[in-house]
Amino acid sequence: MNRTGLFIALALALVIGILFGLYPELDLKLAALFYDVAEKTFPVKLDAVAQFARDAAMWIAWALVLPAIVTIVWKFIRPDRPMLMSGRAAVFLLTTMLLSAGVLTNFTFKNYWGRPRPVFVTQFGGDLQFMPWWDPRGGCPRNCSFFSGEGATAFWTYAPAALTPPAWRPLAFAGATVFGIVTSGLRMAFGGHFFTDVAIAGLVSFLTVWLFYALIYRWASTRLTDEAVDAALTRLAMPGYRWMQRWRRGGKAEPGGTEA
Repeated sequence: MNRTGLFIALALALVIGILFGLYPELDLKLAALFYDVAEKTFPVKLDAVAQFARDAAMWIAWALVLPAIVTIVWKFIRPDRPMLMSGRAAVFLLTTMLLSAGVLTNFTFKNYWGRPRPVFVTQFGGDLQFMPWWDPRGGCPRNCSFFSGEGATAFWTYAPAALTPPAWRPLAFAGATVFGIVTSGLRMAFGGHFFTDVAIAGLVSFLTVWLFYALIYRWASTRLTDEAVDAALTRLAMPGYRWMQRWRRGGKAEPGGTEA
């Protein structure tokens, strides 16, 4: 999560954005590599092993964020107890996952950017007009192609990679990159996304992870500590916890009396 990685990501975003903006047909040519003209389908989407690999990729990504979810939920249940894992790590993992794989994809772009998926455009047997990545005026009504939610989820694995020990971090980043590329390649092979959908998804996830790592761990003006996160969540959860404790006591019989 250093500046070199940021510059590489920004340079890739600039090159991909300009190249596929000027020559949008490149998206069609790359998608055509996975299309069977004779059968008029994307054959990989019918392969059971490929389907399992697609599902498994999402299970792996969500398994990596599960400890953070459990930690924060448990903190709201028992704010009087210490957190089960590093507070900063829990907030970092959950926030970046929700933003990259949820808010920025499904709630910001996919339902408002009408780019049809490859399987729905006329070049691949569909009935909708192909649209370049930068044009939101396509005929897709919802859950559209730009940009890939599964691609963003796969590339989100840069977040847990950023938390590995420094000696292992280059290998972890390489693994996250391969994981994201393979998962995104499957989405293209299924006819679910164009190259720019998955490439921009990966860049968005990387930039989200880079920014929040800097906010939480690197920049002195915003840097958090585990103790500060624990205290903040305790303050947030304690009123509800105390109310629940009072409610439970109120439902029990007083000594020598009857239950209310």
